[in-house]
Amino acid sequence: MRVLAATHHDLNALVAGGKFRQDLLYRLNVVPIEMPSLRGRTADIPLLVEYFIDRFGKKAGKKFKTVNRKTLQLFQAYGWPGNVRELQNVIERAVILSDGDTFSVDETWLKREPPQVASPTVALNDALLGQEKGMIEAALAASHGRISGPIGAAAKLGLPTRTLDSKIKRLGINKFRFKVQQSS
Repeated sequence: MRVLAATHHDLNALVAGGKFRQDLLYRLNVVPIEMPSLRGRTADIPLLVEYFIDRFGKKAGKKFKTVNRKTLQLFQAYGWPGNVRELQNVIERAVILSDGDTFSVDETWLKREPPQVASPTVALNDALLGQEKGMIEAALAASHGRISGPIGAAAKLGLPTRTLDSKIKRLGINKFRFKVQQSS
């Protein structure tokens, strides 16, 4: 059995950080091939473009005589975050959609905006949960721990009693700490 594995991660660093098994690294690392990303090999782009145009052109029954010079410059200036796979997909799309014998690509097909980072969404969710918890606790304090009824926290918040009860459980709020002690 032979295994071919590819990654863009530094496996030695992952092993050092305890995030990848060292024994698996030794099993996979028989013939390591280091390959820079496409953005580091801009001289290879014209050759890859010719290869993919020929390959996808044969499938689509199309023959291209020339490659638009502006398209080639655009390809070489682009950062290719999706690496060769992204280049391949852009070329296949252009081959399928083109009508003439000159290969060209619409500049809008190459994404220029940075990808959205998920961490602000997590921070926003945490902030919203904190705000929701604060509002519920304030309503419970104002109603002296009472949840239902016309002066209960649910009425103050405009929520059904069952909904408020489930939110209290989900947020881990101790509703009993807001109850007023009756002195005898």
